[in-house]
Amino acid sequence: MAERGAEAAGLPASDAHPVRSGPSGRGGPAWRRWHGSGPPWWNRADGDEARPRRPWRSTLALTVVVLVGSHAAAEFQQGERAALDPFARVLLLLGTAMLLWRWRHPVLVAFGTSATAMVYLGAGYPYGPVFVTVAVGCFSAIVAGHRRAAWTAMGALWVGHVLVAHWLYRWLPPDGDDAASWGQEIVVVTWGVAIVALSELARTRREQWARERTERARAARLRADEERLRIARELHDVLAHSISVINVQAGVGLALLDSDPEQARTALSTIKTASKEALGEVRQVLDTLRTPGDAPRTPAPGLDRLPELVEQAAGAGLTVAIKGERPDLPPGTDLAAFRIVQEALTNVVRHSGSRHARVGLGLDRAGRELRLRIDDDGPATSADAGGGGNGLVGMRERAAALGGTIEAGPRADGGFRVLAVLPVRASREVEEDR
Repeated sequence: MAERGAEAAGLPASDAHPVRSGPSGRGGPAWRRWHGSGPPWWNRADGDEARPRRPWRSTLALTVVVLVGSHAAAEFQQGERAALDPFARVLLLLGTAMLLWRWRHPVLVAFGTSATAMVYLGAGYPYGPVFVTVAVGCFSAIVAGHRRAAWTAMGALWVGHVLVAHWLYRWLPPDGDDAASWGQEIVVVTWGVAIVALSELARTRREQWARERTERARAARLRADEERLRIARELHDVLAHSISVINVQAGVGLALLDSDPEQARTALSTIKTASKEALGEVRQVLDTLRTPGDAPRTPAPGLDRLPELVEQAAGAGLTVAIKGERPDLPPGTDLAAFRIVQEALTNVVRHSGSRHARVGLGLDRAGRELRLRIDDDGPATSADAGGGGNGLVGMRERAAALGGTIEAGPRADGGFRVLAVLPVRASREVEEDR
């Protein structure tokens, strides 16, 4: 809806942002600013359109603090420093007004507030919150990454203060002023070091949060890609096997419809059974997509369903011999093994002229790996029988996800072989960690 509204307004669809209401009832951009990882001025880079154009509220509060504090300082330092006059108040207002641009132009604000404070002090006005504007301006510059500019601005202010307080005070107001103590310079330097340290800490934390957000986004994309691949494999294995059986049985039914109606009826019954099972498995995958947090309603298939595969293959005219006993496997390995055997038998039905296949399974001596071997005697009946389609790719992906391997190719004596090695203990440990 947001994209269609943007197109109707003559804007590109990428400029349409959905509105997400937060506790304050305001829209999406404000929600993202305050509910992200940290304050808005730590999360946003210069020029980010999602941030407010001007920090009006904080600047207004700082203006009140500077004006009231400077008036109090003038009362406290009466007789020692020059009284606040309209020019002094203009300088104070100018310094705080610059802070409106501290997010857009942090370097100019850092130098501007330092220059304004230097003129203020050179005119002999009272010490006080005028340094707050410099602190905020340089803080914003350092957090934005302009460290050298902020340090230069603060260094220039300190050098100017030393010149005014120790050499130029004779020619500057107020009249009869004495040189400042060097202990006062230590206080000024300590203040500057504290501002720089706090700013560097904020900048480091901001960069850390930015890296964490990038890593979380990358991990989320990776999980989404893995989930898409998993779903694609499941749908391919379910549909490819069932449709292959249905295709073969439909051909048998058509061929025998007139000459052998009973055999044609058997073929139609097989089609009905295969399509029902395919619909059930597809529905299970879709239910998982709709409610990802819920447990599946039916257990995932495993090697205990090998007799069903043998029966379906027999309905397609393929005789399958099973050698070995089904071992106790963790669910992930059991599902992968079942799908690999299912896809291998499907490939025999679709791409091989052989009517016989052999499935061997069992654990190695250490009980660490499951070995599956599916053989047929060929010959191939299509050009892609060697594994150019998605079936073998899906099998390799399933095996790789568990840390196993798949070898598939023609045998020296004719026919085709699929050999799968799946680790058992490693996959069981992974599932226990989950």
